[in-house]
Amino acid sequence: QVQLVESGGGLVQAGGSLRLSCAASGRAYSGYSTGWFRQAPDGERWFVAAVNWNGSRTGYADSVKGRFTISRDNAKNTVYLQMNSLKPVDTAVYYCAAPMRPYYYTALKAEYAWWGQGTQVTVSS
Repeated sequence: QVQLVESGGGLVQAGGSLRLSCAASGRAYSGYSTGWFRQAPDGERWFVAAVNWNGSRTGYADSVKGRFTISRDNAKNTVYLQMNSLKPVDTAVYYCAAPMRPYYYTALKAEYAWWGQGTQVTVSS
């Protein structure tokens, strides 16, 4: 019902920036919160950031506070993750996701039902 596609990943040097996009298709996405998660090679998928349906509420993992910014453009059905001051430890596949229920904000991975395929972010030293 909710289809999500991530883009914007790539290779960047430490200290650089990337902007990831999460585009929804198949239906209007403006009523959904969106979370960003990341998974290092052979690692767990961890919460990074989330934004509610209208952008008035955001949350971040401690490891990215002050460096990453989540935002959304409901007219484009797109959520963004601006990543600045990137570090090698940020290297991971980044996924966006939506919870099952519209207008429901959560930072808990278990409550997200719809997932994109991920985009690779690699930060070199």
